[in-house]
Amino acid sequence: MDGLAGDDRPGRSVSPALKAAGFIGTWRTDVSAGRSVLDEGAAAFMAGDARLAGRPLTLDDALSRLHPDDRDWVFERIARVRHTGGSFSAEFRIRDHNGEVRWVLNRGRIFPDATGAMQGQGAYIDTTDIHQGTASPALSALELAAPSLDPLDIAIDHCIAARNAIEQGDKPFLRLMIDMLLLELGRALARRRGA
Repeated sequence: MDGLAGDDRPGRSVSPALKAAGFIGTWRTDVSAGRSVLDEGAAAFMAGDARLAGRPLTLDDALSRLHPDDRDWVFERIARVRHTGGSFSAEFRIRDHNGEVRWVLNRGRIFPDATGAMQGQGAYIDTTDIHQGTASPALSALELAAPSLDPLDIAIDHCIAARNAIEQGDKPFLRLMIDMLLLELGRALARRRGA
């Protein structure tokens, strides 16, 4: 499982901005070994046990909370991308620890490593609020121009979305830059509210 080395340590913190955007956690997979490794957030949410973080799991174990009505088509799509490689995106339902239905977006990529072995990595995002109609819809250019909307709040929302997109790639400098921008926006918001 050398291809699955990474930071899946229990206790790894997730930034408040990522939590606010619905970020659950990450996964990595070694296709030839048939095993996936989840970080703590993904292990708790998807496999039902945060203690499984960092351990090689079968797909059945890694996705044990997958809704039974979605299982066949999700596993079929995963099998297909594990064979062909490339980008993967699927939105499906799971049952949480209370039996409630949650919606999850799984985005990632399967690719050959330096030896040609297929590896993958990706992330899970909770999209339940969108399906329940409680999420804020994307803002149009007309809404952005409306005087009733606070430009600072709009900028923060867009930066959180940008941070989520940047997190999908291996661009540490861009992650640093967006984190710096989010930090400064947070400071500006705090100064304004403190004034």
